[in-house]
Amino acid sequence: MPEMKLQDLKAKSPVELAWHGFPAAYWRCLAATALFSIGNSSNSFLILATQDTGVSLTATILIYAAFNLVAAVISYPAGLVSDRWGRRSILLASFLFFFVAYLGFALTRNSEVIAVLFALYGLHQGIFRSVGKAMASDYVPAHRRASAVGWYSTTVGLLGLLASAVAGLLWDRIGHAAVFFYGAAFAVVGGTALLALMPAKRTRARRGAAR
Repeated sequence: MPEMKLQDLKAKSPVELAWHGFPAAYWRCLAATALFSIGNSSNSFLILATQDTGVSLTATILIYAAFNLVAAVISYPAGLVSDRWGRRSILLASFLFFFVAYLGFALTRNSEVIAVLFALYGLHQGIFRSVGKAMASDYVPAHRRASAVGWYSTTVGLLGLLASAVAGLLWDRIGHAAVFFYGAAFAVVGGTALLALMPAKRTRARRGAAR
């Protein structure tokens, strides 16, 4: 059996960690996502708000399990639909679900409504995870897609930490409603930025960088 050469083990699409060289369209996509993510705090605040309405621990666990199920189920079809209708429209829908869910958490203490709002938030989460990454990779050539998704995920993660820190301060000093008004406001900001900065429809880049 011939000895396998080291170069045969090299990945066909290596991850390039350098952030420079990405097209302007990618950075516009990242900027819109970043503005939204400033208000996208940890799911823990939704759980705390749910228990704060008097929902039992068992019911809270069931509601959160339903949220995860909705997020998992919607992820794949959302990606398929975004291939046909365009990423921006579907991502905007996820921002809308987020806005409605967060505004509802700020305004209601009804446990049945909270359960519905958690399901809406699950729709947001499933769409945002799948379509957001797909949209980011659309604007770069094939050999940069892994890096594009990596920087996208890093941005969302870091700003999520910032959002959670701000949300913690708002919760302690003002009240739980302030956390959700804050998040809803940045959903509007992010959605507006997405409309202003991104084209209505974009196919995956195949040759070179998007202009």
